[in-house]
Amino acid sequence: MASRKKPVVVIMRKLPDAIETRMRELFEAHLNLDDRPMSQSDLVKAVGEADVIVPTVTDRIDAAVIAQAGPDLKMIANFGNGVNNIDVAAAAGKGIVVTNTPNVLTEDTADMTMALILAVPRRLTEGAGILLEGDGKWSGWSPTWMLGRRIWGKRLGIVGMGRIGTAVARRAKAFGLSIHYHNRHRVAPPMEDALEATYWESLDQMLARMDIISINCPSTPATFHLLSARRLALMQPTAYIVNTARGEIIDEDALAQLIQDGKLAGAGLDVFEKEPAVNSRLLKLAARGKVIVLPHMGSATIEGRIDMGEKVIINIRAFFDGHRPPDRVLPNKV
Repeated sequence: MASRKKPVVVIMRKLPDAIETRMRELFEAHLNLDDRPMSQSDLVKAVGEADVIVPTVTDRIDAAVIAQAGPDLKMIANFGNGVNNIDVAAAAGKGIVVTNTPNVLTEDTADMTMALILAVPRRLTEGAGILLEGDGKWSGWSPTWMLGRRIWGKRLGIVGMGRIGTAVARRAKAFGLSIHYHNRHRVAPPMEDALEATYWESLDQMLARMDIISINCPSTPATFHLLSARRLALMQPTAYIVNTARGEIIDEDALAQLIQDGKLAGAGLDVFEKEPAVNSRLLKLAARGKVIVLPHMGSATIEGRIDMGEKVIINIRAFFDGHRPPDRVLPNKV
């Protein structure tokens, strides 16, 4: 019996070597060895030739790209937890299955969130920068030098109490923070009790009473600028905000203005509204030690990236073996 033709799989960014090796064994894999983002014309060419494309969160697979899909394109296997970079409804309209890689980045992202929760009030990067700059800017320990804010006993408000938000809450509780949260739905009582968490139905009321706000909700049309200028203005001038979710959830210009005016104490940001570009006002504040900015590192662990790649492979294999992919995303679930 003739062997079945391997599906043509176009991988849009450089993936861990172990994952690329496995994909080349299983599929006719077209790799992106120089790791440069694909242009619009490259995307159109890929969807016209492939059986499967493997985009990442930085690859915009919109309705216009999907409209150019060839008859062989059967699957978009996203290398990422979310699918806001893909028009899932347009894909479904052409009979194209969409999958993602959920539940593998929870702990890594929660670790980074907790790192920022600690680093911003304690001025860690500002202090490290002073030593790196040299020029005698540090003359030794002093009782009033580089004073930050204590973490223990402060109130943490988590916006989005899903898997990542819950993982952040577990870590924060161990550091002595009081856990508060706003979510579309209240979490189960046993979890709420274990975290000693307080539920706030009103986001506005929670924002006004917290010392630190952590953004952990998904990016959807409903959460675009959820932290608007009006809502940010509700926060206390001594409060901090941390975002490891998606940049567009916060109105960055409003955030920068409030920090500049001394109406917010600072921010720790791993994501930005117009990535890879970073708001110039935020960069200026970072240079002054008011904001910590990181280049979207929240999920950047070797283990996490390999886990993501393995999920992509499982989804592709399941589909071409005639089974429902375990991580299929439907339009009404986005």
